[in-house]
Amino acid sequence: NRFWRTLAEVGLTPRELAPAEYALLLTFGIGLTDLVKDGVGPDRAIQFGDGADSLRQKILLHQPRYLAFNGKRSAKEFFGVPSIAYGLHPDAIGRTALFVAPSTSAAARASWDLDHWRRLADLIAAS
Repeated sequence: NRFWRTLAEVGLTPRELAPAEYALLLTFGIGLTDLVKDGVGPDRAIQFGDGADSLRQKILLHQPRYLAFNGKRSAKEFFGVPSIAYGLHPDAIGRTALFVAPSTSAAARASWDLDHWRRLADLIAAS
């Protein structure tokens, strides 16, 4: 999984964090959440249920500047659409801009492109 390396490569964190250091993300202004709290495994095996409603409530409560989806599957489930493009989504939730980035999962190697993550980092730095 490229997640921790990606955050450092695009400058969202000053160095590559170890997964056990996840709590340090808050010091860099980054929070983590999931659409599915109790499911594990490949995307095709996960049941998303009502995770989108719960996430919308969190967004409205906390109003982050950006919410980034780590992969298209979670974004498609959140928006309830059959397909979605990478990049900044035209809709926002309150003041929160929504961005779809390629999945950092090793299983998504075929669609990997660090440039989308760089674009997200640039947007965050400019805001």
